[in-house]
Amino acid sequence: MTIRHLRIFIAVAETGKMGLAAKQLYIAQPTVSQVISDMEKSYGVKLFERLSKKLYITPQGERLLSYARHIVSLFDEMERSMRNSSAQMLLRVGATITVGACVLSPIIHRYEELFPLSQVQVFVDNTRLIEEMLLESQLDVALVEGLVESPDLCTLPVIEDELVLACAPDHPFAFRETLHPEELEGQNFVLREKGSGTRALFEDYLRARQIEIYPKWVCHSADSILSAVEEGQGLTVISRLLAQPRAGAGRLRLLRLADAQLTRSFRLVYHKNKYLSEPLRHLMDCMQQAAGTPEDYLGS
Repeated sequence: MTIRHLRIFIAVAETGKMGLAAKQLYIAQPTVSQVISDMEKSYGVKLFERLSKKLYITPQGERLLSYARHIVSLFDEMERSMRNSSAQMLLRVGATITVGACVLSPIIHRYEELFPLSQVQVFVDNTRLIEEMLLESQLDVALVEGLVESPDLCTLPVIEDELVLACAPDHPFAFRETLHPEELEGQNFVLREKGSGTRALFEDYLRARQIEIYPKWVCHSADSILSAVEEGQGLTVISRLLAQPRAGAGRLRLLRLADAQLTRSFRLVYHKNKYLSEPLRHLMDCMQQAAGTPEDYLGS
């Protein structure tokens, strides 16, 4: 089995069609068909089911796809490193919205000060998408605030965070220190999108207490959420790290929920089969050190 075989197999799995894979790789379709046939004969399994002129990857194919992506990614990493030895390899870092907004930048800055030749590329989105990208070897490592479900990913808590209830200074709740959960019933809320770790934690809290709120405003951006809350569009539950600067300036009021502390850990996440190169280990060290010296990294 060669890297070329694996590249062709990955293209077929991602496109779902031999013809599209051939076009993507600039090779003839019969070549693609022959490679897949050779791989199936070599392993003695069906990698794809062929039904009504469509390809459906089998469980055995899914297993091979996970390995193939990591093998090809590691091979490409080796090629870049060997062909350009004067430069550090590219590190692809994922972060969820909260982490990307208030935690990751100081960590990356510290890493680049220590290793100025390093190249870092950052992708920020919600927990669900970051998890998918790690599984598909599109990212090397990530920091997330949500729960990671895949058993193929290793997680390590590194930074503690607290969710707080925020409202505008003229909201009826603004002069309260704490709220009881039943007071949230029917309230307008400004929320993150589905797939967000912050939203999932808050929804679990509400579900356990059988409380219904009205999701008036849903968006991807923490800044948009905070601005909407300032303008009186509703309450929100958000990281204290994100809300504190505006609260300190008098633009928001922060409250606690009487019966619970909504705390969670920002987690360092990587694939269990990921080769931890020296630059990647250094970056992971910087992430872990942020937990021990938050005043240096987070400006607190």
